[in-house]
Amino acid sequence: MAKDFYKILGVNNGATADDLKKAYRKLAMQYHPDKNPGDKNAEQKFREISEAYDVLRDDQKRAAYDRYGSDVFEQGGFNPNAGGGGGGFGGFGFGGGGGFGANFADIIDEMFGEIGGGSSATFQQEGSDVRFNLEISLEEAFKGTTARVKYTTGAACDSCKGSGSESGAPPVVCNACKGRGKTRAQQGFFTIERTCSSCGGAGKTISTPCRPCTGTGRVRREKNLEVKIPAGVEDGTRIRVTKEGEAGLRGGPAGDLYVFLTLRPHRFFKRQGGDLYCKAPITMTMASLGGEIGVPSIDGTQTSLKIPSGTQSGHQFRIRGKGMTALRSSMRGDMIIEAVVETPVNLTKKQKEILKQFDETTKKESNNPQSSGFFAKVKEFWEELGGGG
Repeated sequence: MAKDFYKILGVNNGATADDLKKAYRKLAMQYHPDKNPGDKNAEQKFREISEAYDVLRDDQKRAAYDRYGSDVFEQGGFNPNAGGGGGGFGGFGFGGGGGFGANFADIIDEMFGEIGGGSSATFQQEGSDVRFNLEISLEEAFKGTTARVKYTTGAACDSCKGSGSESGAPPVVCNACKGRGKTRAQQGFFTIERTCSSCGGAGKTISTPCRPCTGTGRVRREKNLEVKIPAGVEDGTRIRVTKEGEAGLRGGPAGDLYVFLTLRPHRFFKRQGGDLYCKAPITMTMASLGGEIGVPSIDGTQTSLKIPSGTQSGHQFRIRGKGMTALRSSMRGDMIIEAVVETPVNLTKKQKEILKQFDETTKKESNNPQSSGFFAKVKEFWEELGGGG
């Protein structure tokens, strides 16, 4: 069944290479199997968009698709280097007298022309994206910050302004391949096409290459940038800095810089989304009688927390609006304080005697409801076991 590769990628048939790339990246991130584990529909959709992009990003495959449709890739596969009737379009008929014909090179010439249209590579190429891993503190994630990043990548050559030409002259058509990007050689009944070694498949060459960059238009250099980190970022957040990646080849567009953020562990807080969790140890006396403690906040202030009498270990107190800043918002999460009742250690003889006396006065169920209830259930359990025997 014929497939509409343009419709699959959500672009029109006049889409540029950049349009195709953006559309593919967006859909690939949405339907990638790693983001949709076990989802067969997403897996099938990912295969379809990958197939569509693989065809449309290649000039020769795209021209074949525009002319003959997707069926040309279903019947044996599109192979621009195949010769004779045993490969290439796999017997796909072109009308007229005899199907595929005897020389695939004639088909290529018909579709792309002998001069200038058959180049498999572009003279100017986009630079690669660069990844930089940056670790920041929880406080920096809360307030936002400006971080300085240093990395080494391909930068535009100052000598030739990134053109690759020492004299600044524009590129000329390659003499070896006449601008096609490929050279042909006849071997018996077969015509063999190879990428042109003179121009690397670009179809053009520079008459006087720049010496510092050897004609590539870029050199290795350290970059030192300031990157703004917005308030509220989370662990794993990716920040894109456009056109700060690797410089393009021979004046091509630069790639992007992607800064991946990692948050350092904090000495007090643990983050869960917009909320911050903290454990606060309190004495046995304060847990029994109640009291008040001061707890630190991520904004640098101190918050007063009232501890009611009878507080148990593990009880959580929520303080509204004292958590993390929300990304691109004035809202804040909450701070959750968990009480941890501390058992006294290193007691003196007198302290132990006082505790024993205190214990004798708190034998009532109303003083220790949890332990009294627990042991009552234990007693019932043993009685049931004894009765069943």
